[in-house]
Amino acid sequence: MGDQPAFTLNIDQNKYLPLDGREVHAILTIGSTGEATAEAVPAEAAEVIIIDTSGSMSGSKIREARQAAATAVRTLRDGVHFAVVAGTERATVVYPGGNANLVRATPATRAEAERAINRLSAHGGTAIGEWLKLAGHLLTQHPSAIRHAILMTDGQNNERPEVFASVLAGWSGKFVCDSLGVGDDWVPAELRKVAEAMLGTFEFVRNQGDLPEFFRRLTQTSMSKTVAELSLRVWVPQTARLKFVKQVSPTLLDLTGKRTDVNPLTGDYPTGSWGTEEREYHICVEVPPGQIGQEIRAGWVKLVRPDTQDVMASGNVLAQWTDDLAQSTRINRKVAHYTGQAELHELIQDGLGLRAMGDVEAATARLAKARQLAEESGREDTARLLEKVVEVDPATGTARLRRNVDKADEIELDAGSQRTSRLRKEGS
Repeated sequence: MGDQPAFTLNIDQNKYLPLDGREVHAILTIGSTGEATAEAVPAEAAEVIIIDTSGSMSGSKIREARQAAATAVRTLRDGVHFAVVAGTERATVVYPGGNANLVRATPATRAEAERAINRLSAHGGTAIGEWLKLAGHLLTQHPSAIRHAILMTDGQNNERPEVFASVLAGWSGKFVCDSLGVGDDWVPAELRKVAEAMLGTFEFVRNQGDLPEFFRRLTQTSMSKTVAELSLRVWVPQTARLKFVKQVSPTLLDLTGKRTDVNPLTGDYPTGSWGTEEREYHICVEVPPGQIGQEIRAGWVKLVRPDTQDVMASGNVLAQWTDDLAQSTRINRKVAHYTGQAELHELIQDGLGLRAMGDVEAATARLAKARQLAEESGREDTARLLEKVVEVDPATGTARLRRNVDKADEIELDAGSQRTSRLRKEGS
């Protein structure tokens, strides 16, 4: 345990409920200070770099993709197990070749990998599920490693939705995958599904020339992880019901459906691998009504290592009933902030969906409300993108959808809506 990172868990909530109050909300802020000792051996890591080499990647795109993959390989630290996969309607290990094993990163293997990457050419279709399946088979050979994949695509998945869904369900929680969409012909909803299943992120690379920098950053982040897998273990009383568990910062991820039962009152929710970082989670517990003055433990939260059952940090979620209106109606600032961020995401998703279906009136209402919420919550970047989709007459306050919206602007708004902003400190 000497080289374990140190973790902190802080809980923000207003524990006071009115007499008929049943919902307890809490934001869990979990921080890791990274390695506890300077001499600690770097964590074992396994990395698969997945490059879309389908026909649509021809020309400058495949050149940028080759450069990006080479950048990722150069960023791997010595000793990390890795492979490079080319994705078409099938997945192929282009390095280290057909033996379907990962190799350790050394100056020699990195140089060999770069030579293999430079031979990549664009042809064929797109089957993202196949790519993930191969990455999973490669990564599971290293069960104790921090397992990670980077996936880049510029196109739409050609697989049947049920085939794609079954791959995501089968490999969910087995490794973390961060995805990148390039150009304006990919579908954010597809990479969002990958992010949700694989506890990763997905981002829009608007300018393909920036692709190597994205790959470098994602690889560097992966290399900085120090703990392979942690779970949020949540206990609630027998009479209570855990309504949801969601990551709310730095991105939105609903973990509710990923529960593994520990016992009838306790479930584990996966959080993936950790380095030096801070994340925030929102939990909601439904409790039966209580008496004035009665206080209960509505939840007991622990951060655990599933392999060793070590508890890294823990905290209590409380509920106390009161007839003092001032106490029971006060909403905790963090809870209010992240509830608003989740609402902003939903408004954007609904609005873009309604716009695509041609329901102009409903789309305008959702996107105008999203724009207002973005401005109020300090999401200037999102507000600027919403302005390109919906315009508001400053004199009358009337909103209307813009006719000609740049496809890239729409994709950036869609893809960026799962990122959240941190709560500003009071007075700033």
